[in-house]
Amino acid sequence: MTVRYVVDGSRVKTLEDFWQVAGESIGCGGYFGRNLDAFADCLRGGFGTPDDGDFMIEWRDHEVSRQNLGHHEAARQLEMWLARCHPTNKDHMAVRLAEARAGRGPTAFDWLVEIIEEELPGGLLLR
Repeated sequence: MTVRYVVDGSRVKTLEDFWQVAGESIGCGGYFGRNLDAFADCLRGGFGTPDDGDFMIEWRDHEVSRQNLGHHEAARQLEMWLARCHPTNKDHMAVRLAEARAGRGPTAFDWLVEIIEEELPGGLLLR
């Protein structure tokens, strides 16, 4: 039987909020880290989620999250990543940051949806 985890998008104002809300809902002992890689690991199963991957995510009020996790949030996150990334990655990160500041390229919401679709094909229900 497919397990359904509900993410309350009305509570998601920042990417940090998403980690909190998703951690409370998706299992992983209520915590799975605070970054995109840790989120992807959680979705592969076995970190509080079913080992067989038989689960889905129902993201309620996803339009609220989509708005809040737009280009402005992507830029905020990229600013933090730029400050601590490896020197050889700074130019690439600066280009991504400039794009986000200009309202182009993927948003923070897009990053999350891409990870869910990659790690849990067909397992995302946007409501």
